[in-house]
Amino acid sequence: MRSYPTNSPQAAARVLAMALLADGHYSMLELQALDRMHAARRLGLSPSDFKDVLTDFCQDLLTAHQGQWTGSFQRLDPRVRNLLMGEVTDPELQHEVMQLCAETVKADGHLSEGELQMIDTLSGTWARRFGRTHAGASTQPPVAESLS
Repeated sequence: MRSYPTNSPQAAARVLAMALLADGHYSMLELQALDRMHAARRLGLSPSDFKDVLTDFCQDLLTAHQGQWTGSFQRLDPRVRNLLMGEVTDPELQHEVMQLCAETVKADGHLSEGELQMIDTLSGTWARRFGRTHAGASTQPPVAESLS
């Protein structure tokens, strides 16, 4: 996987791309939701630049899996997931990305296991990095609860 500077618009957009592909594919409804939310602009990118990040992420997935990417968030190596999430450390940017991710995965009216795991992992990872905790190990973080 290519790397982006910490807290760059591209790093934030790639986390959003990871949510978009968390169920193994992206739908037109999810892409339309990103447009309605002005996701690219909110992250500091043009729509074309966001598309480039999404395309690059898809290419990186294919390269990492020898051209055989047919999976979802669960198939992505946990070390890679943590590296990608680790490129966004600013709490305000994390909050913005989390909101965009949550709205994106809800857009098609279906929450897959991969999408729920993505949101849960993302909120848990970012909370741990800054000493924040959610309600406990047996409950889902507030963002995941709001998705159901």
